[in-house]
Amino acid sequence: MNIAEKRQSPAFYVLIIVLIIMSIGPILLMLTTSLKLNVEIMSDTSSLLFMPTFDNYETVLCNVLWYEPDHVDYCDPSFARSLGNSLFIGLVSTLITLVIGCMAAYSLVRFRFMGRGTVSLTTLMMRMVPPAVLLVPVFGIWTFQYGLDGTYTGIILVYVAMNLPFVIWILQSFIVQVPIQLEEAAKMDGANPLQIFFLVVLPVIKPGLAAAAIFTFRVAWNEFLLANALLNRDTRTVPVTIVNSLTEYDIDWGVIMATGMLLAVPPIIFTFVASKQIITGMTAGAVKG
Repeated sequence: MNIAEKRQSPAFYVLIIVLIIMSIGPILLMLTTSLKLNVEIMSDTSSLLFMPTFDNYETVLCNVLWYEPDHVDYCDPSFARSLGNSLFIGLVSTLITLVIGCMAAYSLVRFRFMGRGTVSLTTLMMRMVPPAVLLVPVFGIWTFQYGLDGTYTGIILVYVAMNLPFVIWILQSFIVQVPIQLEEAAKMDGANPLQIFFLVVLPVIKPGLAAAAIFTFRVAWNEFLLANALLNRDTRTVPVTIVNSLTEYDIDWGVIMATGMLLAVPPIIFTFVASKQIITGMTAGAVKG
């Protein structure tokens, strides 16, 4: 019997189904909860059959909608504001990390200098430091020495420092695979070092840049510990806002789940766009024989 004709064991398909349920189950639960009223959520007779409503999403986005929801007595702008804060902090920190990281990775790969291997290894070891270890010293320095607590600049610099070692490490593996003959040919055509870097190297390592961007953006988007300590009411991100909305006496699970669903949308869109760049970069790098 041909190997291709062999059928998989039923246990394999059972395992796949279990993994799919474990992955999609919490998302479906969060989605259905966000479409229920708080009375239905807290009811003992709650079931999967219910009349969906977008009241929770209207409550979250009440200050950015073009109309005033009838069921909202007081419009709390903190949720919509935190969504904007998360988007701004995530995109800016990702952009800065990629710019610095790709230049540092290129220098470590192409330039010869004393201690290059030590610098490369130390950079990777810095990524192994847990963010919780940095919380106390960063909070003290940002608060009492530089006054960056509660500012976008402070948290963006922290996220850049956190993600930069990984970005440098992953981009090094892509830059090593770029043929040096491409750079030498561009140099013979009169290109300067900056032109070689931006016009020759970067287009070739586009898949690596996309992969690093996905990782960096998701870390900055979902990080809670440092954001909770360094940001104030006006600059809070969504994870911090969700946790701060949980009180002992009043928990609106519908609004919280709606905020969680909105929190998941930008990373998904960003991942799809970056993944497309990975495929485009890999196909564009093909060379005909």
